Amino acid sequence: METIGLRYFNVFGKRQDPNGAYAAVMPKWIAQMLKGEDLFINGDGETSRDFTYIENVVQANILAGTTENDEAFGEAFNTAIAGRETLNNLYEAIASGLKEQLPELEIKAPIYRDFRPGDIRHSNANIDKIKEVLGYEPTHTLEEGLKASIAWYIEDIRGRENG
Repeated sequence: METIGLRYFNVFGKRQDPNGAYAAVMPKWIAQMLKGEDLFINGDGETSRDFTYIENVVQANILAGTTENDEAFGEAFNTAIAGRETLNNLYEAIASGLKEQLPELEIKAPIYRDFRPGDIRHSNANIDKIKEVLGYEPTHTLEEGLKASIAWYIEDIRGRENG
């Protein structure tokens, strides 16, 4: 059986549970900001991550599952947007996106706490290989994915609050 490995970098998007034990940062922060809860950033906020919107992941999976390129088999590919964003910038982008749709929303400033032990400082995927071998091209930037996610979470969380 021919196999292909896909290495996902911080997947985010609609319908992610913001309350789970392993909740991704974006749905967790969006929910906390919408509810006026305290929001924590580990370290100084200058730690950076590469992210990818769920529709980019779907594209990579379809490409991997349908490829006939023998060069792809037995290989692993990074699946990401191929850029990195600091946690401080991510906080500002989420806050700005929420305020754009809900100008009356009051958002608390983040609370900084100690770095998490073992956390890497910077993560930035090289996606040249997946582009070349599978023809992957991210369809959504961080900003586009964030805008779609924020709109969904506003509707979902506010809908649940209003019964």
